[in-house]
Amino acid sequence: MDATAATPFSTLIRTVTHEQHTEVNTSTFMSDLLDSRLGVDAFTRYTEQLWFVYRALEDAADSLRNDPVAGPFIQTELMRTTELERDLAYLRGADWRDGLVPLPATAAYGERITECARTWPAGYVAHHYTRYLGDLSGGQIVRDTAEKAWGFERKGDGVRFYVFEKIANPAAFKRSYRELLDQVNADDLEKQRIIDECKRAFDFNGAIFHALSGEFPLSA
Repeated sequence: MDATAATPFSTLIRTVTHEQHTEVNTSTFMSDLLDSRLGVDAFTRYTEQLWFVYRALEDAADSLRNDPVAGPFIQTELMRTTELERDLAYLRGADWRDGLVPLPATAAYGERITECARTWPAGYVAHHYTRYLGDLSGGQIVRDTAEKAWGFERKGDGVRFYVFEKIANPAAFKRSYRELLDQVNADDLEKQRIIDECKRAFDFNGAIFHALSGEFPLSA
């Protein structure tokens, strides 16, 4: 890895996964959602899937707080499950848990996160990074679209998942998060494995979008 030895690890991850990141963000489902061609039912179904993913991420958090690799990334200001549950109560009603099931792609994603948390904390970091930094960045575009398309109150119920109230300066927070990545307790081989797991995380997200596009095809 001599050619990349001087490259910060966070930059390396972003560069190597850029193509996959772009493919996922421009998937049919996400493109249709951001162009307001889908209804609030599709947005709700997507929010449901996010709840399953973040339960997997955050159910494992306490057990990893003291881990030398994953521990520094466990930060309460990032936690999303409570906000997702408020959004789902607004979108689906008080009995929002009734009949709520993950797509097979979502279940596989959650199982992989749980497996990494249990057996390979560095792999958990890959999923943590892929989701949370995406929420702080591109997730804000989803929020803006939802507010405009379906009249949600700005940063209110329905889109609270995308609102990080405990992070006053998102840009500064993302810089500090990338510094944690640059200082991650891993050798070069382990860093390559983390990058590969980031790619896998994008694949999982892409699979969810593919499944959602099958559930919500646009009328011809």
